[in-house]
Amino acid sequence: MSAAGLREHAATIVVAALASLFASTLILGTGVLTAALDPDLIAESGTYRLVLLMVCAIFIVIALYVGAVVTANTFATIIAGRTRTIALLRLIGASAARVRARVAAEGLAMGAVGAAIGLALATAIVAGVASWGPGLGWLPEGREYPRFDPLAVAAVAVVALTTWAAAWAGSRRVGRVSPIAATGAAVEERPEEARAHRGRTVGAWILIAVGAALLALGVLLGLLTPLALLVAFCGGLCSFTGIVLGAHVIMPPLLRFAGRATGRGPSGALAAANAVRFPERSARATIGLVVGVTLVTMFAVALDSYRSMTLLAFADDPTLAGELESTLAITSAILTALVGFSAIIAAVGLINTLSLSVLQRRRELGLLRALGFTAAQVRRMIVAESAQLTLTALGFGLLLGIGYGWIAAQSLLGSQSGIAPPTIPWPVVAGVAGFGIVLAALAALAPARRATRVSPVAALAVD
Repeated sequence: MSAAGLREHAATIVVAALASLFASTLILGTGVLTAALDPDLIAESGTYRLVLLMVCAIFIVIALYVGAVVTANTFATIIAGRTRTIALLRLIGASAARVRARVAAEGLAMGAVGAAIGLALATAIVAGVASWGPGLGWLPEGREYPRFDPLAVAAVAVVALTTWAAAWAGSRRVGRVSPIAATGAAVEERPEEARAHRGRTVGAWILIAVGAALLALGVLLGLLTPLALLVAFCGGLCSFTGIVLGAHVIMPPLLRFAGRATGRGPSGALAAANAVRFPERSARATIGLVVGVTLVTMFAVALDSYRSMTLLAFADDPTLAGELESTLAITSAILTALVGFSAIIAAVGLINTLSLSVLQRRRELGLLRALGFTAAQVRRMIVAESAQLTLTALGFGLLLGIGYGWIAAQSLLGSQSGIAPPTIPWPVVAGVAGFGIVLAALAALAPARRATRVSPVAALAVD
């Protein structure tokens, strides 16, 4: 594969490696933790390991879901950049199915490479912990700690197959590329073209409406029974799927609003316009981060609200309340950290999408330089665009996460505590905000440097 091809697929490899590293480390780590148990205290170590694996499976599925969203968006961006090449292939007789199969094969290959890298890193980490942990006091001495588990290989296969499926989903635009597009220069759908996907848009709004109704019902039923959590879960799944599906119509208005803060001066105004000029591209860049931030915030708010509601229910027993608070605080920190790994995967997606978009906009950047834009102005435009995308995704994700988290806690414990306001863990919110600031800077770093190196003559000469 060429250097350009590897550059296109770098994010896919990184995402697959992170997902595989996360899944393999959790699976191998459960074996080490099980071996560390005192057999006199816990005779059913097999049951304990099974419970650990079930808990790990939940977070692995979350990471795979976020990784699939990021990978699908990455391949959709790659396909947008290959529009003319695909059109030429169609012109000489290649079918859409054949081109999609070729793209999906690329996804499978890159997913397999990334998953293998992740497994190797996880094996090395767990082997190091098992070897040095007893000496450092992390693990009991005199135990035989496993270094490998066949389930980790199964996780690698699942990561590779998930990448393949995401690549297939991300390449769905291939079927809409006509041979005549070989004569054009546009690589992205314009707003009127994006709005033309009526079936997708209507389906998204239906899912959001049904989900919102189920969420409201879950809160009301939560005043009667904790089983209302199941209703709220279905509502959250429906509504959030609708948001992801309809991101091409939901995100542009939010980006337009955020653009008012960054759209000052020629560079800021162009950045604000770029964010909404191609809604599909903007949606791909932001929705992965929205998913990651929503999940982190939802878990943090749900666990913190659960903690406050539980402590309120046991307020008459200070000793028990103190023990519960300590246990729940540790549990909340661990679970939030586990979900936070998904936000890192989403961040990789945003950085990659912005980088690919700069590569695909060489003609546009060259034209700006030819019209008199300085390298500094182009750099400021890319930085402002990155800030606009990141801040919009963070703000929207925080709002969704707080809402979903409160509904989850309320539907579970409403019968004991009544309607209670959400408890917001401000350290987590501050951490997410700080993460967003760092991410905006990192996302703009390489693209801005690359954009300023574009020669007006060379860029405008691109066929």
